[in-house]
Amino acid sequence: MKRFTLSSPAVRWQYFVVGLLLAVGMGMQRSPIPAQTPGRKIEVLFLGHVSRHHPSDSAAAFLVPALANEGINFSYTTDPNDLNAANLAKYDAVLLYANHDSITPSQERALIEFVESGKGFVPIHSASHSFRNSARLIALMGGQFDRHGTGMFTAATVQPNHEVMQGLTPFETWDETYVHKNHNPENRTVLQERVEGDRREPWTWVRTQGRGRVFYTAYGHDSRTWKQPAFHALVRNGILWSVGEQVRQQWSQLRLPTLTYRESSRIPNYERRNPPLKLQDPLSPAASMQHIQVPPGFELQLFAAEPDIVKPIALAWDERGRLWVAETVDYPNDIHPGQPGRDRIKILEDTNRDGRADKFTVFAEGLNIPTSFTFSNDGVIVAQQPDLLFLKDTNGDDKADVRQTLVTGFGIRDTHAGPSNLRYGFDNRIWGAVGYSGYAGLVNGDSLRFAQALWSMRPDGTQMQHEANFSNNTWGLGFSETFDIFGNTANNVHAVYVGIPQRYLRGVKGLPVRAGAEKIDGHYLMSPITPNVRQVDVFGGFTAAAGFNLYTARAYPREYWNRIAFVNEPTGRLTHRAILEPQGAGFVEKDGWNMLASVDEWVGPVDAQVGPDGQVWVADWYNFIIQHNPTPPGFENGAGNAYENPLRDKQHGRIYRVVYKGSTPSAPLSLSKTRPAELVRALENDNLFWRLTAQRLLVERAQRDVTTQLIALVRNRRVDDMGMNPGALHAVWTLDGLGLLDGTNRQATAAVVEALRHPAAGVRKAALQVLPPSAATLQQTQAAGLLEDPNPHTRLAAVLMLSQVPQSEPVGALLYRLGKAA
Repeated sequence: MKRFTLSSPAVRWQYFVVGLLLAVGMGMQRSPIPAQTPGRKIEVLFLGHVSRHHPSDSAAAFLVPALANEGINFSYTTDPNDLNAANLAKYDAVLLYANHDSITPSQERALIEFVESGKGFVPIHSASHSFRNSARLIALMGGQFDRHGTGMFTAATVQPNHEVMQGLTPFETWDETYVHKNHNPENRTVLQERVEGDRREPWTWVRTQGRGRVFYTAYGHDSRTWKQPAFHALVRNGILWSVGEQVRQQWSQLRLPTLTYRESSRIPNYERRNPPLKLQDPLSPAASMQHIQVPPGFELQLFAAEPDIVKPIALAWDERGRLWVAETVDYPNDIHPGQPGRDRIKILEDTNRDGRADKFTVFAEGLNIPTSFTFSNDGVIVAQQPDLLFLKDTNGDDKADVRQTLVTGFGIRDTHAGPSNLRYGFDNRIWGAVGYSGYAGLVNGDSLRFAQALWSMRPDGTQMQHEANFSNNTWGLGFSETFDIFGNTANNVHAVYVGIPQRYLRGVKGLPVRAGAEKIDGHYLMSPITPNVRQVDVFGGFTAAAGFNLYTARAYPREYWNRIAFVNEPTGRLTHRAILEPQGAGFVEKDGWNMLASVDEWVGPVDAQVGPDGQVWVADWYNFIIQHNPTPPGFENGAGNAYENPLRDKQHGRIYRVVYKGSTPSAPLSLSKTRPAELVRALENDNLFWRLTAQRLLVERAQRDVTTQLIALVRNRRVDDMGMNPGALHAVWTLDGLGLLDGTNRQATAAVVEALRHPAAGVRKAALQVLPPSAATLQQTQAAGLLEDPNPHTRLAAVLMLSQVPQSEPVGALLYRLGKAA
């Protein structure tokens, strides 16, 4: 980039603007409702840390799948703040494997009270060097790490008759040879010793405190120990002993459905396992649900399953709150553009309010691999490469009788790399993602071409534009409640933040291809609870990341609100929780473990979204073969560029709701363009689904009879305890969508100019995004102090607006000053 000076007119304006933006922007038979099984699973909180020394995420990756099929659930965290009474009440035991140097008094009190109330504590290895500022926790653990060497050894069992030691096999491992200090022999029984010459070092012990129990072992430096089945058995027995007799008795009555396997030559052996994995038989929905883990405090509810639905690839809800589902049995290789297919869009309704769909209406059939859809102008826009179709019912029978092509040009060389994740955006445009099949077409007579990316267009298919470049096969797009833009790609990039859309960077030479979009994922590993994961690449990590939908309602606990996104990983049989934390004008992602994970090797979450009820709904592809390509040895590709395999199932599919037990059931809501006052009120709903739906309907009405009410919402300066005012924010975007900010309505424009000073940062940001980039807007922005706004994301929006203002010497001087300060 050339050096910018005010006296060098040859310097391109965009070079400096883009440099500033980049500096500021990134810091069969219907299944019955499952019967209650006797007994219950054990819930364990696994407290680890973020470190490559004693890597707790890797340790969990060995231990969790080894014990999951026995009914022992783990929830993983690296945050000691999770040691609080409300959170600990969900668990039967805490397993600690970390090096947390200190602990706060409240965390100390919560953990000790948890144990003394009758719960279990399982500190492992480096745990005995944690919390060194707490003599009470050192005493609780029974001893403290002092020093160590290393070596191969087998601990000697000194209490073979203790129940923890029953059925265990001695094992040899390489590990750190811990020596302990500050021993607390009170109520302690040593079970194993490490023998070194004349020294017999206590190695594994148990102790009691209050009504609770503590199990400790010094084993566990790295994978050489953590991968051993004999070590898993030792920890398993320690957990079972620690939780106490009553919980153990309840657990012993648990009867999980049996997983049955058979040999098959059609299972790709990507990892060259010896022996190769076997083929698991499919389970009924009721049986499969018992092998699915959700976080404590939540429950899994079945909404629909085969034969009523099969192969659900995408979910969406209409303004009446009805679930619509895209089914595709043609996926992945039965592709024939322009010819009828076997795929459908169905409307699912629960007419008797029992939580299960009981009415199924085929809205459209004859489709061929529809990968996504969204509602628009009384119909739906459907992604079906190479086209975006518009389907509409004109006679009220819930069956499409209009079918037209809005856009064409999406590549067809790979069916899992086409368009996906269609969304109605805050800006009243249709947004979507596309993988490496890409797009090449004409927009307004000009050629538009891009590969893996995010894009947007007007709802009528015009003014399509490229929004962000991604790194590989893109299948994720999501919005925060203040219109921050996120996404992901399948391979090794499960979280991306789009701080600067491409329109601000267009025409500037020399920028990286993915400028403006930043990989923010904070960890590599996904966290399956089955050891039988088949992956062709990114082993252990995200290789099929699909979807990136934030939790944008209020039925779940507060820590989810506008903060946790759901990323599906069907090869791992899970839906991941991605925790988003602001960092400057960008974000970072942290590992939030799983929202849903299964031991059943057919479970394949492909879409997870917040529904009209505020709960998270999950589309389960339910298929043993998930991987699309590359093609394994011995297989051939089909027309969709996926390897042909008769094990690709065409008969199953489930839809679940992950329901928070502490939530209040939401009252049914139905919106209509014929009730505009109700639509305006819905702009303040606590669920983003209803807010965006109301905004869309108001804009589609294209009537200005609600202007006064919208202005009143914009001028409402109330801020909730999240620092937000959703009603004002959506009213701003609705005024823009109705064309009321083009200078023809002074009151509307004045209200949005006033919103530049709104106490809610998101409203200030929205006002910046809708006002025209003019000298007047710049003056108003400066007067409101938004170029120095305390909220970095609002400040970024101000700079983005400034970059679009016509060139002038004063604006150049302002940019130069901001650039020096960035």
